[in-house]
Amino acid sequence: MRLGMFMMPLHPVGRALHDVIDEDYTKALLLDELGFNELWVGEHFSAVSEPLPSPLMFMASLVNQTKNLTFAPGVLNLPNRHPAVIAAELAQFDHMSKGRLIFGAGTGSLGSDFQLFRVPDEKVRQRMLIESLDMIQKIWSQDPPYNFKGEFWTIDIDKSVNRDIGFGFMPKPYRSPRPDIVIPAASANSSTIRLGAARGYLPLTSGLIDQSLVGNHWKMFQEGRLEYGKPAEGRDWRVVRSVFVAGSDAEARARLHDKRSSFAHFFHHMHTVLSGLGRLAALKSDPAMPDSDLTIESMIDARVIYGSPDTVAAKLAALRAQAGPFGTLLISGMDWSGPNAEWERESLTLLAKDVAPRLRAAAPQAERALA
Repeated sequence: MRLGMFMMPLHPVGRALHDVIDEDYTKALLLDELGFNELWVGEHFSAVSEPLPSPLMFMASLVNQTKNLTFAPGVLNLPNRHPAVIAAELAQFDHMSKGRLIFGAGTGSLGSDFQLFRVPDEKVRQRMLIESLDMIQKIWSQDPPYNFKGEFWTIDIDKSVNRDIGFGFMPKPYRSPRPDIVIPAASANSSTIRLGAARGYLPLTSGLIDQSLVGNHWKMFQEGRLEYGKPAEGRDWRVVRSVFVAGSDAEARARLHDKRSSFAHFFHHMHTVLSGLGRLAALKSDPAMPDSDLTIESMIDARVIYGSPDTVAAKLAALRAQAGPFGTLLISGMDWSGPNAEWERESLTLLAKDVAPRLRAAAPQAERALA
């Protein structure tokens, strides 16, 4: 099983931008040192709590300081920008990183960004996502002239092409024909997984989905890949979970429920966001649960895989047996205020050096197939 981190990144309001960037940079270097395989970084233009408008710029600063990490915007919100800009910047990053790029793409989830870029309608954003992806791949697959006209964008380079000096040519990625394209899904019954797989895209299962429903995405991925003409492979499926490891079960639980815990901040934030969107049910293990029963404490106990290395290894093995053979586990990143830096450093170290090797040793043949 490969390891990665999904870093929104989420930080308390009031922290200086340079401070949280430094923290996230330090955390990324730690992940690389521990042998983590992937780093996903979110894009938000209008949220000081999730403060990075350019995940590619942030990740580019890490390329020459790391050797293990593959980088993924988590995600580029395609309705917000022209597809030619996205295609060119991704191609440049792919060359800068020598192919250490995953193209995470989505429609966005931040209401203030929707207003900022005047894309409030969800169905319109979905059509924009598909059109943008199609145009980006067309740019990567050919030389000029480029003549693409869609519902939302037009791309024309024909009259100003000069082959002798290279004018009019859009850059192509380092990897041929393109980096992997990954589309996240945040609801258990989302058709995004199946429809994306049918177009050659790979799935990412959001941490918002209850553990008991994660397996739905494996089934949808299999169905979509059959339509695409290739079998589904577990190594192409990423699952996001909140995971916390400590020396003992009791110590892990005490830290999680400490009033200073970043997990408390994380779930309070998610509760506030989803409540405002009318999607609070996403955080419930039982759809019939009254909203009043959905407390921070109950969400932590239900949503975090926590305990000693023995306990966490057993829980992750059980999740994989129940849900399907996901090849990459992405850990939700937490803020490092107060004691949380020390706690998460220990948790990530135990996960990489103790838990992951146990999982690989428990099923060597299956793990080799996913490597």
